[in-house]
Amino acid sequence: MSDEGRLVAGRYRVQRRIGSGAMGVVWECVDERLHRTVAVKQLLLQPGLDPGEAEEARQRAMREGRIAARLQHSNAISVYDVAEDEGQPVLVMEYLPSTSLAAMMSDHGPLPPREVARIGAEVASALGAAHAAGVVHRDIKPGNILLGDNGQVKITDFGISRAQGDVQVTKTGMLAGTPAYLSPDVAMGQEPTPASDVFSLGATLYAAIEGHPPFGLNENTLALLHAVAAGKIEPPQQAGPMAQPLMAMMTARVQDRPDMPQVREMLQSVADGGSVSSIPTMAAPIPPALAPEPPDQATSVVGAGDAAGTTVAYYEDDPYSERPYEDATSYMGADHRADEAVYEEPRRSKRPVIISAIALVAVAVIAVLVTSALRGQQPPPPQPANQQTEQQLPPAPPPETSSEEETTTKQTRTSTRETETSSEEPTTSQQQPTTSDEPTTSEEEPTTSQPTKTTQPSGSFTTQ
Repeated sequence: MSDEGRLVAGRYRVQRRIGSGAMGVVWECVDERLHRTVAVKQLLLQPGLDPGEAEEARQRAMREGRIAARLQHSNAISVYDVAEDEGQPVLVMEYLPSTSLAAMMSDHGPLPPREVARIGAEVASALGAAHAAGVVHRDIKPGNILLGDNGQVKITDFGISRAQGDVQVTKTGMLAGTPAYLSPDVAMGQEPTPASDVFSLGATLYAAIEGHPPFGLNENTLALLHAVAAGKIEPPQQAGPMAQPLMAMMTARVQDRPDMPQVREMLQSVADGGSVSSIPTMAAPIPPALAPEPPDQATSVVGAGDAAGTTVAYYEDDPYSERPYEDATSYMGADHRADEAVYEEPRRSKRPVIISAIALVAVAVIAVLVTSALRGQQPPPPQPANQQTEQQLPPAPPPETSSEEETTTKQTRTSTRETETSSEEPTTSQQQPTTSDEPTTSEEEPTTSQPTKTTQPSGSFTTQ
């Protein structure tokens, strides 16, 4: 039964069928309100869905169609409207008289590398704008790249493949569609990201140059999916100057792939007749050069509790740690803290020095006090041997001792020498202080003894 003349969604009159497949049908239609030609794609929901799942799929298709409508770019097919027709979601899009890249490859075989680079650069320009708007395509393949009759290149079907189940696990666990252009991270179950779009574009351009996708066209979907997840790609044999850009885009590690603006620059360079000498990557930002994190210091995460995302600060107290690497480098010469952080050794605590100083002062004070207390009790300096006589000179008379109260003072001094021992005991009676001028000499054999302690009651002061 022909669809010609059919009115879709009460507004779009079918002129002819452009294409069809298991997941949908595309018509060339006339918008009877605006009197312009449009492309209308009706998405066929996956068979076997219960009513709840079917409704969820419809709402998802409508939502993603509205998201795609936000993108306005000269290299992307615009989405004009999202509607429903007979319970099926319908997308109304810009109509472009064109041939798909898949049809071009089928008709003409592998394409010249620089022509493929030109096509890829225009597609990358649209995808870069989409990523900046928060839209991930998720289904980049030769069939979704249109080569206009006027030479313009446009990509179509933003975000639609996931809604219609083009690369989606069914209820039985099988894959609907082919994963030949999937990235390894998506094949392993991760969510599609801008990096997965980079890989898929690389795989598409690889197929345009080599004549087959990087992982082949195995009819066994699970075997092909396993090969994609492994990420082992045979380097292209006919790519010439496109070899390096393609291998960079199809790097297995997500963080090692360039972002889409960098891809556009590489491909445009090749398209203009040049070559790519260095491959940029979208690896994580390099931390500021002056803010290395010590091993024993935990990373401070600012805003870790916010759903909007987190910001890692390398130094908790440094407001410049979150600046880009270039800013941190240019700030290096003006920030004296930076010089200290690199060239100065860690400052040691002054507490041990202070404690040592206090201890030395205390020892010195004690030494002075002890010296002062013993100054009057030290024996007279020893006389030379040739000046000693059998009779020792009497000691100097002690000064008078005064006391307001009755005191008793006893003092014993013993001086030991190798030849003789002398002893003197000044005595102060309990009566009024008296002075004795008579020395006491001991004629006993020399002995060795320690000085005896002097007991001096409080209130008595003796000076010798």
